Amino acid sequence: MTKTPFSKIIAGTMTWGIWGKKLDKNQIIDLMNSCIEIGITTFDHADIYGGYTTESDFGNAFGESQIKREDIQLISKCGIQLPSENRNTKIHHYNYSKSHIIWSAENSLKNLKTDYLDLFLLHRPSPLMQVDEIAEAIEKLKADGKILDVGVSNFTPSQTDLIETKMKINYNQIQFSITHFEPMLNGSLDHMQLHKIKPICWSPMGSVFKKTDEKSIRIKELASQLSLKYNVETEVLLLAWILKHPSGILPVFGTTNKSRIANLMKATTIEIELEDWFALWTASTGNPVP
Repeated sequence: MTKTPFSKIIAGTMTWGIWGKKLDKNQIIDLMNSCIEIGITTFDHADIYGGYTTESDFGNAFGESQIKREDIQLISKCGIQLPSENRNTKIHHYNYSKSHIIWSAENSLKNLKTDYLDLFLLHRPSPLMQVDEIAEAIEKLKADGKILDVGVSNFTPSQTDLIETKMKINYNQIQFSITHFEPMLNGSLDHMQLHKIKPICWSPMGSVFKKTDEKSIRIKELASQLSLKYNVETEVLLLAWILKHPSGILPVFGTTNKSRIANLMKATTIEIELEDWFALWTASTGNPVP
């Protein structure tokens, strides 16, 4: 099966269900279609979202949407075990046994009403990961056509290297934003470029609109000035700041507001000038670039 390129901005579904907006079937169909119409064709899931309910909410909507499977890309994740009435789990932990990885992938397929996942991620690293066991599970899922590609999420370079002793990792979904730029400095994004691993980032707006601390105020003041220059909204500018990084980061947005989503796509059409990019970084750190 041919791999389809992911959209430059990815729709995150974590808040579509009971962890957020509690969208009903028709609202999910409407939101999916709105995303697709403006070029956002990739949807990011995890089995745990909505306490293990959001995948099936999405799948039930997708099954009735008349959207062609080949027109979208589906990402999901496994490994985190949350205490939930939907799982016999007593404590928050991780499970990367071969049987659980395979079961999780197959369960996500059933919930999402699809025959394959475009990308399957190990959600967070566990100190008890057995690389051979993980590789065997992924090899079988690939051989059976149930997943097209594999990656990790929130893994450090050394943890990724450990997995890569047995199989190629093509994606790592990490936290990255104007207020959380450590991966740019601690070697994580360098490592991904070196090993041809595509970064995906969650929480791309960071804490800019969540906090009123000095850092957020500095960023918002400068971004507001620059937004006039580039004729885009402030959040679009902050997304474009991420897209300028040479590693080719794919941001995952969390909003379900259709007008905001359409605005965010403007970030793919603007190029922030070099000094403006560094000015925004300086506003975040509060100090001149070293």
